[in-house]
Amino acid sequence: MWSRLNEWLWWERLWLPPNYSWTQLEDRDGVVYAHPRDMLAALPLALALVAMRFTFERLVGRPLSRWLGVQDQARRLVKPNATLEKHFLMERGRPKETQMAVLAAQCGLTLRQTQRWFRRRRNQERPCLTKKFCEASWRFVFYLCSFFGGLSVLYHESWLWRPVMCWDNYPIQPLKPALYYWYLFELSFYISLLVTLPFDIRRKDFKEQVAHHFVTITLVTFSYSANLLRIGSLVLLLHDSADFLLEACKMFNYARQQQVCNSLFIVFSLVFFYTRLVLFPTQILYTTYFESVLSWDPFFGYYFFNSLLLLLQLLHVFWSCLILRMIHSFTKKGQMEKDIRSDAEESDSSEGEAAQERPQLKNGTAPTDGPRSRAAVWLANGHKSTT
Repeated sequence: MWSRLNEWLWWERLWLPPNYSWTQLEDRDGVVYAHPRDMLAALPLALALVAMRFTFERLVGRPLSRWLGVQDQARRLVKPNATLEKHFLMERGRPKETQMAVLAAQCGLTLRQTQRWFRRRRNQERPCLTKKFCEASWRFVFYLCSFFGGLSVLYHESWLWRPVMCWDNYPIQPLKPALYYWYLFELSFYISLLVTLPFDIRRKDFKEQVAHHFVTITLVTFSYSANLLRIGSLVLLLHDSADFLLEACKMFNYARQQQVCNSLFIVFSLVFFYTRLVLFPTQILYTTYFESVLSWDPFFGYYFFNSLLLLLQLLHVFWSCLILRMIHSFTKKGQMEKDIRSDAEESDSSEGEAAQERPQLKNGTAPTDGPRSRAAVWLANGHKSTT
């Protein structure tokens, strides 16, 4: 049964163009080709990267954050309350207003005191700036090394300057050791990102980030197995060109160095839009959709690979919309107040809760949920304070 499943999984019509077989990609006479089993080395390397990351954040990231003046916001601790803690865990820290009123009555608190307890409890769960800085610094180092390492590997290759050369004599394209190690390095990193998801900062675009990681891992693995290394290497290099600028922008934003952050934000935006919205569709998608089938007929791998690239492009459009919103805010206020890709340091109280703390009722009256509120009603009805 296992042999039959293995035979079906590696059916040549799924992975290779018509009239090509795996036997043509066997190593011979000193010529080495890509083999799917080579990617298994990415698993232990991913674990090694996880260990390197935690070591880097502790020995390099934290001292660097202190040197740059990153300061964590002081947060007030909440008084232990078993009833409120239970509902905090059940409702993910945001119970409904009706539940909030019931909880206030059960605990002998006012509604405002209960709201304040949940707000401060949520603040305790939010990551501090130092943690954000350490995470961004690790990704900055990786993307920077990966981009310039990949550039050195591909600089003298013809397909870097002419993407149509990715299909020259495909799939009979020998594997170069430097390209293999760079590819393995990239795959291991994205696997390590999935491994550390429970420990990473959960941002508003969490689902899109997870989808991006899965698409990238699938693209890298499939492109290597189908010997689509040339076009795959262009996709990786194109993405790394903007990612290290993004992480550098975050680092200076956390360090409150707005001038440097603003300058990097402008550069990042230009590079991101040019690489993801111009080069990617006009060079990568065009050559994979049209130029690739000039020498052979479409097969399953052609449709599968292009579907993943199209999904990746949709994610590019999503993040481009977020960056455009940031640019709009940047042009209005003259500085970047929030992190790119919705990586924002949340305030101690949200706008909705602030409005709840100071709600205005009709006829100029105010709510009556405590001594201060009763005093407000007294003054609103035309009486003067006696104090």
